[in-house]
This record gives sequence, C-alpha cells and structure tokens, in this order.
Amino acid sequence: MPMTKLGYQIPNFSYPGGGNIFDQVVAQAKAAEAAGFDRLFVMDHFYQLPGIGDPDAEMFECYTMLAALAQHTSSIGLSSLVTGNTYRNPAVLAKTVTTLDHVSGGRATLGIGSGWFELEHNAFGIPFNTFTERFEKLEEALQIIIPMLADERPTFSGDHYTVVEAINQPAPLSKIPIMIGGSGEKKTLRMVAQYADESNLTCQPDEIPRKLEALDAHCERLGRDRSEIKVTKLVMGVIGRTMEEAHASVDAFVAMKGWPAEIADFVRSVATIGDADTFGEEMQKLIDAGIDGVTLNLVASGHDPEMVMLAGESATRAMG
Repeated sequence: MPMTKLGYQIPNFSYPGGGNIFDQVVAQAKAAEAAGFDRLFVMDHFYQLPGIGDPDAEMFECYTMLAALAQHTSSIGLSSLVTGNTYRNPAVLAKTVTTLDHVSGGRATLGIGSGWFELEHNAFGIPFNTFTERFEKLEEALQIIIPMLADERPTFSGDHYTVVEAINQPAPLSKIPIMIGGSGEKKTLRMVAQYADESNLTCQPDEIPRKLEALDAHCERLGRDRSEIKVTKLVMGVIGRTMEEAHASVDAFVAMKGWPAEIADFVRSVATIGDADTFGEEMQKLIDAGIDGVTLNLVASGHDPEMVMLAGESATRAMG
C-alpha cells in the first residue's frame, strides 16, 4: 500500500439531525474515496476527545469500524490514526491488522503510538503506566508486531510483553506499512527512524522544520535511508463553499454540543477554517515546509459528503 499523500480522518460520530450513524460514516468514506483521498483513518479511542466532544459522545471501536468500511470501499487505504499501543496485546494487534488487510484486499496500514488519554485507561481498567513505560511498551510491541507482519515467528521476552514463536497465519497480502504518530524528538522520531515507513506529526506547523531535522539526525545515526520515510501531518479543518458557511458550521457544531459560545473561538484557534482556496493555501504551506502528505479531518462539517468532496478536490489541486 503506498504511503499517505492525502488522508481523510473521521474523528467525530455525533451528527446533526439524527439518523443511522454508521450510514453517515459510510457516506463520508465513499465521498473521501471518490474525492481522491488515498487513505481513510479512524481514531483509536473509546471516549471522545476533549475539544471535539464530551466523554459520553458517540465513539466506535476503530478496527471493527475499519473492517466494516472495507466492505463499502474499494481502493482507499485503511488505518487507525493512531492505534493506542496500550489498548491491545501486540501479537493480537498484529493478527487484527492482518485480518483488516485481508478483508480489505490489501489496503491496511498500521498506525500506532504510545497512548496518551488517561481517562480512557482509568475508566476501562487499562494500566496507564508512566510516560517512560508507555514508550518502552511501544518499542517492545514493535519488535513483536513487525516480524509477525513479515510472516516470521518471533520469540521475545521484554519487561512488558512476552511471545513464544508467535504465528500469524495467513500472512498479510502484502507489506503492511508502519506509521508512528507523534512528534517527540528524542523517543518518537528515533523509533520512526528505526522501525517505521511513515511518520505522522502532531506538532504546530512552525515546528515542522525542527522535527524534520531531528528525524534526519536519527536516520543518519542509525544508518537508515531518510528517503524511505514519508512524513505526514494531521490538519483539523472546517470547510464551506464560502468563508461564511465554514464559520457557520463551527457555530452549529458548538451549539449542537451544548457548549458555551466562546468554545467556537477555541475551535477557530486550532482549526483551518475557510473555503476551498483557504484549504488549498494551507496544504501548500505544509508541502513547502517539507511534509510529504496531509491528512484532513473535518470535525464540524465532515458529516456532509459534499464538504468531504470539496476538501478533497481543493487539497488535490494544491498538492498536485
């Protein structure tokens, strides 16, 4: 499966007007595929994230959802953005991603990170551990998952995980890319250089050059060909046919959540909001900064397939 050039993430399952939620998710997925997005992402969370919704807002388990969406699409890649490593045994995760690869006809990517949302861990009884321990667990997990995805039978004994000749049959249909999410310069980007095919940065745009320099340095130290790694960036956005329509979508989103009106100002401070030209300009800035690909989520307007199409067409023009 090629690396992400233009991804579409579905971060929100609370839609105005009611109706069947899954049908609306399918409509987004089909629109994303038709609009030229090359990879479809779902968050791996059990509670909605702060800034998008309250903990009791609608949220689906990502791998079940991705497997279902595989049956309603035909060409777009499928991945979590990103899998919380702490939520699953790594050998089981390797089996899960391999199954997604088969049911999608070879369209799976493993997006993975160390896990960070403490509320979910505490509520579900999943050990949260310390920051350092979560990164230790991620690195151990990669030493199990990557060989299993390569049709090997790893035996591994670490501080957190143990496997003995772990079998993964049937093997994936093709090489499943590994994407590591996060921007930590010492730990995360070092693991990208050592283990991954793709990096998804979570930093601010003005931090991109420094992150790329850190990744370059890790690659040089480890003897990794930097050109083998693609770097992508997640962008939260709200698009409309006009600037006024985009801002009206923000206001409607905040009102639907029952949040104070000032929350709309927060959304505007963290999201790209505007018409197709605005989106195209923002995508071009990221490409100029050295990013290889962009993933969009349309947090307030993605429930409208027309807006998904508009965003895809705008970004595709900007990125060539």
